[in-house]
Amino acid sequence: MEHELLYKEETFKIIGACMTVHREMGSGFLESVYQEALEQEMENQQIHFECQKKIPIYYKGKPLKKYFKADFLCFDHIILELKSTAFMHQTGESQLINYLKATNFKVGLLINFGESSLQWKRFINTPTPK
Repeated sequence: MEHELLYKEETFKIIGACMTVHREMGSGFLESVYQEALEQEMENQQIHFECQKKIPIYYKGKPLKKYFKADFLCFDHIILELKSTAFMHQTGESQLINYLKATNFKVGLLINFGESSLQWKRFINTPTPK
């Protein structure tokens, strides 16, 4: 039985916008520069997003006073985290996985603009057995 990727079309559009920005700018800029360029590109491509979106964090189903601030929340249900480092760090991956678990969002994308070609990883929040 073949499984369809969750939010396949939306993630494809987001990654495409990131590739466009990377192709135009290359590597070597600060994360904040890529974030601003990506905002413009997502507007150009009519990708629904919110920048620096505050997302509640849950503990045992109850919201905490603390919150997580996503670089982008796209299509109201995909967390997008940007990096600009020489290589994709395990800490960035762990951070995004924790954000997905704590916020109950299902899909996250980790994008790294810091290498000569765009690096990206897609994460799915799967329930852990109790």
